[in-house]
Formats: sequence, structure tokens, C-alpha cells
Amino acid sequence: MPPKKLLSLFDLAMIVVSLVIGMGIFRTPVNVAKGAQIPELFYLAWAAGGLIALCGALTYAEIGSRFPVTGGYYKIFSAFYHPSIAFAINCIIVVSNAGSVAGVSIIGAEYLSKVILPTELQTENYRILIAAITIGLFYLLNLLGLKVSSRAQNMLSIIKIGMVLTLICAVFAGPGAESPTAVFQTASATPPGWFDYGKALGVCLIGISFTFGGYQQTINFGGEASNPKKVIPRAIITGLLIIISLYMAINYAYVQVIGFEQLKSAESIAAILAGKLFGPAGFTLLSGLIYLSVLGYVNVNLLSNPRAMFAMGEEGALPAIFTRKHQKTDVMFVSLTVFAIIAVFTLFYAQTFDKILNYTIFLDCIGMATSAATIFFLRKRTSAMDKSSIYSMSLYPLMPLIFIAAYTFVALSIYHDDPQSAINGLLIFAGFIVIYFINRFFNNRKNQDTRNQT
Repeated sequence: MPPKKLLSLFDLAMIVVSLVIGMGIFRTPVNVAKGAQIPELFYLAWAAGGLIALCGALTYAEIGSRFPVTGGYYKIFSAFYHPSIAFAINCIIVVSNAGSVAGVSIIGAEYLSKVILPTELQTENYRILIAAITIGLFYLLNLLGLKVSSRAQNMLSIIKIGMVLTLICAVFAGPGAESPTAVFQTASATPPGWFDYGKALGVCLIGISFTFGGYQQTINFGGEASNPKKVIPRAIITGLLIIISLYMAINYAYVQVIGFEQLKSAESIAAILAGKLFGPAGFTLLSGLIYLSVLGYVNVNLLSNPRAMFAMGEEGALPAIFTRKHQKTDVMFVSLTVFAIIAVFTLFYAQTFDKILNYTIFLDCIGMATSAATIFFLRKRTSAMDKSSIYSMSLYPLMPLIFIAAYTFVALSIYHDDPQSAINGLLIFAGFIVIYFINRFFNNRKNQDTRNQT
């Protein structure tokens, strides 16, 4: 039975906003300012990130429209790549999402530690502990069958938009911090050239890619929108224009209130804006609100990612044990447990947000570039479809090519900036391919034994 066309323009626009606006905007501007060195490159990088996100989102909108299946972002890989590649990519997406949970938990811990811990205990070890406890608590709650409704998700999006708009108002709360004139410096102390600026832009796009991530999941809604040919692109453009506008405005507020040079090493930057508006009480209140938002992000991922692992178990890509459910709560407890373990392991292995960011975005680069590339195969396979019932992006193939090239550029930037994280990502990808063939070997051997017995 085909899915009902229930999603309106507003629904889809809010889904886009909900998927993209997370905790990154309350932390990654620090990394971007450090990488940019000068305000002009800082703002240019955010604008470029928004353009790349728009190219990617419209690409995924067309994929979702031409491949309207539930969980399309998982299934698109097995439909267009060799099973081993599809398995490896889907696994690194799960691992990358676990890394995102770890990274966002660290952001929440940074804010919460300012409120609940004395100054001498506000160290990296205690933040990691708070983040691990956060993941553990919501793992236990999910074992009880905790669910989050779409209405609560929309409400959370509206709250986040309200938080960002409120913080932007800090610009009008009196003069900000004075900051010395920023100067772009090269490692060799020579005047910077285009290569130096390009290298810095690549470093900036690592954090920006994390902050703009999430819109790729619009691929899951291609078959559920009313009049998808018109609604999907309008909703995506509307949602992303809202996000880009908010991101540019709040980054302007960060620079004006905190000072660009100070922003490069600041902590709890959103809470600083709140303190500017409301004093110490505002700092405490916003730190608590941001931590609550982190809880929502962690919970949603603990709900959604085990479902992908469960589906992979059903299709035989993962061992059948991943399909086990609790008899009373119907919770996919094996998949949930493995995902939570990966998130906590990433937390203790990488330890800092910067390391988690590089590791996660490198894995994302592989998944994003390969998933977006399916549009070229999909257009040929669906060339006979009724064009009035599907969405086809303008400026094809320029938009997907820009998107794929941008994520390739980000991956190379990560390799240059943090080779170990990139090498770890490649090893994880290769390891999953090996696991696929080992699993296939034992499955074939098991099936052969079964046939011999019969």
C-alpha cells in the first residue's frame, strides 16, 4: 500500500529545520573562527557551507522523489552499489551518527559543567564523564520503550529557533567586547596566497559541515509529500534559507558580542550571549536549556539508528542477532546496546570535540558523496517515470557535482589537518568490507551445511 501524501510545505520545512539545527551552532563557530583567522573568511565559509547544503538538500530531494521508500537513505545504497560497499557505507553512517551523539554530548557537558561543577572540576575528564552518563541514562530509558512523537520534534524545532533568535538580540544589548584587528598568518610567516586561503576554507568547512548536517534525511520523505514536485523543493529551500539566515545572524552576534579574536578560544559561546542579555541568571538558564536540547538529540539517535541496524539484520547484512527484540517492550535491545556502546567508545577514544568532529565528518564525507552520486544512476533508471509526479532539480548535474566536490574537498582538508582521524575512517571503511565478506562466507557455509543435511 503506497504511503499517504500527508506532509505539507510547512511540515517539510519544519522537518528540514529540525534535522539541521542542532547543537553544532553553539560550539563549531569557535573552530571555524580559529581556522578562518580573519572575519571575512569566517563569514565567507558560513555562506559557502549554506550553498553546499542547498545543493545537497535539493539532490536528496530528487533522490527521495524518484526513490520513494521508507528509510530510503539506508536502502538507496543497496539498490545502486555492490552489497559489500552498501554494507560498509551503511555501517560507517551508523558509526558516524554514534560519533555525532558523542560530540553533541560533549557540547552539552561543556555547558552543564559550567553550572553544576566548581571551577577546579571543569576539566575534560569530568565533561567526558557527564557525556557518558547522559548517553547511559537515555540508553536505559530506551530499553523501557521510550518514544518521541513528531509533534514533540516540531515543538523542539520551534524552541531551538526561538533560542537562536533570542541570542541574536544580544547584539542590541550594549557594546560588545573590543577585539584587536585579526591578521591572517601562514606557517612560513610569508604573505598569504590563494592556496593558503583555500586550505583555511577547507578547515572551516569541517565544522560547518557538521553544523549543517541532517538535511540528507529528506530522502526518507519523498513518497509522503503532497504534490512532491512543488512541495519538496520549496520546503527545502524555505527551511535552508531560514537556517542560513539564522546561522549568519548568530555568527555575526558572536563576533560582535564576544570579539573575533576572543571567539577563537571561547567556551560556552551561546551562554555568553545569554549572559549579555540576562546576566548570570541567563547564563545558567541557557546552559540548562542547551543541555536539555542535547538530551533530545541523544534520545532521537538512540531511537532511530538501532532501527537501521535492525533493518540490516533483517536483510542479512548484519548477523540475525541484531533483529532480536524484547518480548514485553518490543525494543531492539541488541541493536540499541551496540549503538550505545559505539557512542560511548567514541567518547572515550576521541575524548575532545575537535577529534570527534574530524572523525565523524570524515566518515560523513564518504557517506554523503557516495549517496549523492546515486542521482546519476537513478536518473537513468527512472527516465520513464511520469515527470509530473516527481521533482527534478534545476541546474543538473551542476548541483550534485558541486556537492560531491565540496565533500571531497572537506575529506582532503581533514586528512591534511588531522591525518590520524582520516586514516582511522578509511580503516573502519575497509574493516566493514572485510566483515561483510567474512559474514557472507559463514552464511554460505551454513546454508551449504543445511542443504547437505536435507
